[in-house]
Amino acid sequence: MANLVNLEGVGKTFGTTVVLDGVSLGIADGERIGVVGRNCGGKSTLLKLILGEETPDTGRVTRTGGIRLASVDQRGELPAGTSVRTVVVGDGAEHEWAGDAAVREILAGLGLAAVGLDADVARLSGGERRRVALARALVQQAELLVLDEPTNHLDVEGITWLAAHLRGRRGALLVVTHDRWFLDAVCERTWELGDGVVRQFDGGYAAYVLARAERGRQADATEAKRQNLLRKELAWLRRGPPARTSKPQFRIDAAEALIADVPAPRSTVELKALAQRRLGRTVVDLEGVTVRVGGERTLLDDVTWHVGPGDRIGIIGVNGSGKTHLLRLLAGDLRPESGTVTIGKTVHTGHLTQEIRELPNELRVLEAVSEVRTTAELGGVELSAGQLAERFGFANEKQWTPVGDLSGGERRRLQLLRLLLTQPNLLLLDEPTNDLDTDTLAALEDLLDGWAGTIVVVSHDRYLLERVCDTTVALLGDGSLAALPGGVDEYLSRRAARADAAVEERREKRGDTRAARKELTRLERRMESLQRREQKLHDQLAEHATDYGKVAELDAELRDVVAEREAAEEAWLELADETD
Repeated sequence: MANLVNLEGVGKTFGTTVVLDGVSLGIADGERIGVVGRNCGGKSTLLKLILGEETPDTGRVTRTGGIRLASVDQRGELPAGTSVRTVVVGDGAEHEWAGDAAVREILAGLGLAAVGLDADVARLSGGERRRVALARALVQQAELLVLDEPTNHLDVEGITWLAAHLRGRRGALLVVTHDRWFLDAVCERTWELGDGVVRQFDGGYAAYVLARAERGRQADATEAKRQNLLRKELAWLRRGPPARTSKPQFRIDAAEALIADVPAPRSTVELKALAQRRLGRTVVDLEGVTVRVGGERTLLDDVTWHVGPGDRIGIIGVNGSGKTHLLRLLAGDLRPESGTVTIGKTVHTGHLTQEIRELPNELRVLEAVSEVRTTAELGGVELSAGQLAERFGFANEKQWTPVGDLSGGERRRLQLLRLLLTQPNLLLLDEPTNDLDTDTLAALEDLLDGWAGTIVVVSHDRYLLERVCDTTVALLGDGSLAALPGGVDEYLSRRAARADAAVEERREKRGDTRAARKELTRLERRMESLQRREQKLHDQLAEHATDYGKVAELDAELRDVVAEREAAEEAWLELADETD
């Protein structure tokens, strides 16, 4: 199979930093490739080289002639002064795109109907802008789709829909993401970028971890600590759903040998007992709590909830359902409109918000760590400030970098490390995976395995929720807080059931629309048939361009087909409005 894009001996440096050093690789049609690596390791630069937005210092990048490319970067920039409709489908008449089932499915899947197709993109939130940018890229049906952190700002439902859509689309996909569940759900190959080279692995994230762990058996003693962490993560992956490791082309028996002596990630019973000694019986109790915003919208309605010592709770819900407000209640930073919030007397709270709070920009990384604590016991091990910084991805030379010169991801890591060094016994984490790479996430999860306290996590990262939390609760948008014994899968099932119920309710109010639905399906098939006939006529017109008699005959038929298609589209739009 011919490659759509080839990199041959590509080198790229920024100052004294070598990002790529003689890299050769290719992307074939239909491949779905995930890219992982340390923050600031060059992943976004690699994408720009493939897209032609950067030029290599050495080597060359070649692309198949006429290849259609579409991309979404991390910035999510959209043209100012335009509407959602214009950005996604252009300025054409509504019937030109509304009759396309693929376009309608993308708009619905990304929730853009709720945003409003006539909304000014300048007034949208970061999450809404990301969905608009994704929709614009997806409707193009490009031969190569390049996505840089596409799950940022999406909720669990949005990520699940996007994964299913990408699995079903035609064409190649190259995606940079720290979302490990997404990598497993979508990708069939993984590229690891680091130290100027790109290492290639078959399979998604689980297969990548398996390959690294197997490779690590021959690592030297200086790599022992890192490889032990990989073996621990591999053990957890192998104990999980079998589908996670169903595709790797590696010896599964060797993997089982690697993890034979690796215990479960944590002992929940022991940690709860230790947490109760540190926290007592009361951590946070909510009794009959109601929270409203804007004087109208109710986020929590008469909610009673007990958060106990040693609990590890994941909170999920649609964007805007009140997850951050719930964390602020637990932290004591928000007073409810009614009800009481009781925080235990021995509780010391550490609250990681989504904003990167003030950091001492004038200090160096090691100084910023030592400012909080020079040594700390994390996971039962006494570590110095330098060891702590290294555990969070700040190598020796990076520890002397001024904080003001750090990237967004590095500042997030430092913020999290300084928070943990205050040694809270109630840890509240609001989207902690934002801007963190996969290795840092694995290190964080390893540290939390030995955390003898209460942890409450708000996250769209399914992998993190399953890995760190013992229970899951959801804000379903009706003011209630529901326990989910089945985790994220149960949440998605409940949301789907609520959506189906809402559709059925509308159907009952408007009478039986079964016949209308059948007619919509018939019209959709007719429009698709007419579109194919129209394209064929255009091809025939080009073929017989010098035969004026034939051209006149074909042109007359084409006008009839176009008129019939437009009439079918108008009928579909009217019927769709009636059955909405």
